[in-house]
Amino acid sequence: MSFKHLARRLPHLWYQRQLAVPLYPLLPLSWLFRLIVGVRRHLFRFGVIRSFRLPVPVIIVGNLTVGGSGKTPLVLWLVEQLDGRGWRPGIISRGYGGSAGGAHAVTLDATTSLVGDEPLLLARRSGVPVFVGRDRLAAGRALLAANPDCNVIVSDDGLQHYRLQRSVEIAVFDGRSAGNGELLPAGPLREPLGRLRETTGMVWNSVVPDQMARVGAASAVPRFSMRLVGERFFALSDAQRSCTAVDLRGRRLFAAAGIGDPSRFFAQLAALGLEFEAHPFADHHVFVAEDLAFARDGVLLMTEKDAVKCSAFTLGETWVLPVVAQIDAAPDGRLLLDTILEKLDGRSPA
Repeated sequence: MSFKHLARRLPHLWYQRQLAVPLYPLLPLSWLFRLIVGVRRHLFRFGVIRSFRLPVPVIIVGNLTVGGSGKTPLVLWLVEQLDGRGWRPGIISRGYGGSAGGAHAVTLDATTSLVGDEPLLLARRSGVPVFVGRDRLAAGRALLAANPDCNVIVSDDGLQHYRLQRSVEIAVFDGRSAGNGELLPAGPLREPLGRLRETTGMVWNSVVPDQMARVGAASAVPRFSMRLVGERFFALSDAQRSCTAVDLRGRRLFAAAGIGDPSRFFAQLAALGLEFEAHPFADHHVFVAEDLAFARDGVLLMTEKDAVKCSAFTLGETWVLPVVAQIDAAPDGRLLLDTILEKLDGRSPA
């Protein structure tokens, strides 16, 4: 197997329960990566590399695995909940896929090529200030300078961005769980599973209990289940037009998804009783109109994250399914928002 072919197969190989044979040669690199991650972590912990605290608390919504796991809907849920409790939140993000170098405000008419797909979606859905920047500390400072009434910042990703101190850390997993449990490049993990012991809570997106049990490194950390709910579609060409799955049944349907785990979107469509031809793309895929030519003779269904990159295209009939997060209480009855607010009251940086 060539290296190029292996690189394309890595995500599939990572998310098997056992270490796949083709990944064995990568184990030494994973051990080296583990050493580097541990050394870097300790350099920050003991102040050899400086970290900085913003004048407001910071909530990190991140993950240990590469790729998307449902962080963006959780950020939207959290911002809405904080606003309902009287907080004035802002959002920062790296702006993956965007060309903006320094800290940059995300306006509603921004392009994904400048700020990235998820930040633009966050800005349009949240109604709160959103800033992007590879240096999240700089992004946070810029957000606060432009919005001095903001009194809490939610970071979309950034669990490993230790330059920015944080008051709360939420780790998100999806149905793929931790895969084979190995670090990059033999597995999908950015840090060892033991890192979870330092988090405030874990959120499991569409995960069954046995998958949670596989990540047993942080049994004392509260675990919350999340579902992404969406039943009404809106037209890509006119967001004021909407329809339900009932209106789409019996038609020739195609579904496209360029998210961390496209099967999540396809499963959601199937749960709505729709039959379709599935077309998965890589996470953060930069669409061009030709990518979606397969749907010319039918109806195209897509995620809201993908839609922000395709709104300028001239496509056939296209419907977008927005989702919202619903968070269940932990097994012991604790609520995620209350757990976060209790930690904010203490303001002890993680």
